[in-house]
Amino acid sequence: MKIQNNSYVSIHYTLTSDDGQVIDSSLDRDPLNYIQGLHMIVPGLEKEMLDHQKDDKFNVKVSPAEGYGERNDELIQELELSLFNGVEKVEVGMSFYAQTPNGPMPLTVTQVTDTHAIVDANHPLAGQNLNFEIEVVAVREATEEEIQAQTQPHSHDSSCDSCCSDCDSEC
Repeated sequence: MKIQNNSYVSIHYTLTSDDGQVIDSSLDRDPLNYIQGLHMIVPGLEKEMLDHQKDDKFNVKVSPAEGYGERNDELIQELELSLFNGVEKVEVGMSFYAQTPNGPMPLTVTQVTDTHAIVDANHPLAGQNLNFEIEVVAVREATEEEIQAQTQPHSHDSSCDSCCSDCDSEC
């Protein structure tokens, strides 16, 4: 079966930067499962998955525009440390979710002074090409229940941890 919209797809992948550094890989864990056409993976990769089938192995280079977008300086802000309620010490590298009108937005602390923190809401891979090495492990038609589970809003819980970094779900 070839991958088409509403196909339930299992892939192994290795994601590298342009200089060959491995950013992420599924090779040491279970394959990544997604439903084609539901925007569960970056658009450029989803587009390139069409018409592939089980056992296909191929490489895909996804531009920032079809990956995590270009870096946007407007997503970098200086916040008073007092806004971090309940956090004893704000440190570089910490991640938080800010509540916005469009739902939760992840923020990463990039700099801390005595009174303020600089936070960046850009995805860590914004502005970068995404180089994927793909192996299609399985393809089948998604069930109606699987499609509904991905298209209905859901609340964040431990079962959602893996999807939130890879999809547009409002967890």
